[in-house]
Amino acid sequence: MTLFEKIIAREIPADIVFENDHVLAFRDIHPVAPTHVLVIPKKPIAMLSEATEEDAALLGQVLLGANAVAKTLGLMPGGFRVVVNNGEGAGQTVFHLHAHVIAGRSLTWPPG
Repeated sequence: MTLFEKIIAREIPADIVFENDHVLAFRDIHPVAPTHVLVIPKKPIAMLSEATEEDAALLGQVLLGANAVAKTLGLMPGGFRVVVNNGEGAGQTVFHLHAHVIAGRSLTWPPG
């Protein structure tokens, strides 16, 4: 069971900012910006590259969850970034698919 599955099961506390039947969103414990929230599907998928056609609606729910987080936290006027890391080489450290919603500071491209 991953750390995120334990958060979904409420075995580990988290600062939850949004939840529906499909996703859970909570503040990152190691934020890279003033606002840094993780949106995770409740169904465990290790990483984006392991998602299948059957997961298409759930992947949409992750993005809709990111949008709901942005609305809930009032991020729309200033903007926000949504990032999905796929694999260890891309910086993924918890192998349960998740999207980072990052905002509250100037964000450059490419990220540095």
